[in-house]
Amino acid sequence: MSLEQPRRDTRLDRYVDTYAERTHGLKVSAVRALFSVANRPEVVSLAGGMPNISDLPLDIIGSKIGELIATRGTQAMQYGSGQGEEMIREQICEVMALEGITGHPDDITITTGSQQALDLVTRTFVDPGDVVLAEAPSYVGALGTFQAYQAQVVHVAMDSDGLQPDALDAAIRSLRAQGRRVKFLYTIPNFNNPSGILMTLERRHRVAEICREAGVLVVEDNPYGLLSLDADPVPAIRSFDAENVVYLGSFSKTFAPGFRVGWALAPHAVREKLVLAQESATLCPPVFSQFAISTYLATWDWKAQITVFKDMYRARRDAMLDGLAEHMPPGTTWTHPKGGFFVWVTLPEGLDAQALLPRAVTNRVAYVPGTAFYADGLGSRNMRLSFCFPTPERILEGTRRLGEVLDAELEIHAMFGIDSTPHPHDSASGPGPDVI
Repeated sequence: MSLEQPRRDTRLDRYVDTYAERTHGLKVSAVRALFSVANRPEVVSLAGGMPNISDLPLDIIGSKIGELIATRGTQAMQYGSGQGEEMIREQICEVMALEGITGHPDDITITTGSQQALDLVTRTFVDPGDVVLAEAPSYVGALGTFQAYQAQVVHVAMDSDGLQPDALDAAIRSLRAQGRRVKFLYTIPNFNNPSGILMTLERRHRVAEICREAGVLVVEDNPYGLLSLDADPVPAIRSFDAENVVYLGSFSKTFAPGFRVGWALAPHAVREKLVLAQESATLCPPVFSQFAISTYLATWDWKAQITVFKDMYRARRDAMLDGLAEHMPPGTTWTHPKGGFFVWVTLPEGLDAQALLPRAVTNRVAYVPGTAFYADGLGSRNMRLSFCFPTPERILEGTRRLGEVLDAELEIHAMFGIDSTPHPHDSASGPGPDVI
């Protein structure tokens, strides 16, 4: 009888042969990957989209939460409904009314942030190989979700007025002619992440019309809509097309992200599917967080608080635009956001944002390279700059440091005669700039 022992598996990942195929679509977030570097105090981080919550009345909020535990703790710290608590669903209808939406609490599903809402919608609609249409560029967290469910992401061009309706119509027709199934359009019409661009009202109507006629669902993601810095909010797409739009909302940008409360407003039949998906994922969304936010909405002037946030973000946005105008080299362009958190920069021809990132970090400034916001490898000349968290003074210093990196790289190109002819991936550098 042989006494030979079984060979020990020495692979770094012994489970590699047993993972589900969909795990191959899981990727490290380009934003999260920067956290360890960007959070160093000496680095000016223009990378992450963290809201600045220092202007919240933390003492009052803390007192109200303590009162909540003392008086209603047995409810707030218990299991709850898979759809979410009725009180906060009613209050969410009041929040959405500011953007023209007439919603019913029964059609709202509470989620763990709008990111989970996007996950539930994708899980409900997408089979492997299905097509999801998305703006170019698009939110990196959404692209990760679509890839995790093995969707094929097809980008639709944008310009300074948002998603281009003609490009959307052409994409749908082309995909249908190829026999491919288009499940939905994913759009952030208000201050798109990462470009900061606002889709015009005229285009919203046209996009809704195209998708309705083609039988393509619209998934409208709207974390930034109430943070319009220069004008009143533009009516949401959902406000004039309730039957073909799933609307995703969040309290992360208008209150605080740590509570992780978002929602989906969906046509009734879709809502039933989302609740079932929610129950299978979490049993119920975080009950205590729902009670806490509901208490905040009921006892504090939350509309005035949003105005405070807008004033603060406007000063930061203006500092970002001033710094770019002062420090960026010729040939650099950028968008001029009317709200939200982000500016989208296009570098001079021949520069690569991903390749420049280590030099930028060495010069103590961080950003997110543009390729993170495309599913097809485009965006090499782009970078996303966030103005939401640093002070105006730090933003100005960050743009100065970034300008030094770009100037130094351009000098190297000139010194060694490096060809600045754009390579193929440069051809889709994103929407046209409002500021040159």
